[in-house]
Amino acid sequence: MRDTSDRPSAPNYTQACVVMFGVNLAWVFIMIWAIWGILAVAVTGWVLNQIITRIGLARH
Repeated sequence: MRDTSDRPSAPNYTQACVVMFGVNLAWVFIMIWAIWGILAVAVTGWVLNQIITRIGLARH
């Protein structure tokens, strides 16, 4: 087997992941707004907030 101790550590892509999540969330909200209106965007945002809050509480 090869010795893998000479490999550099993998790059941290956390910041890129967070930015792309924001970009994808923005275009999804824009599409929902264009199709069903601002009320649908508000409800979707509220539901996502509740889901993220529950995930955060479950992790602690």
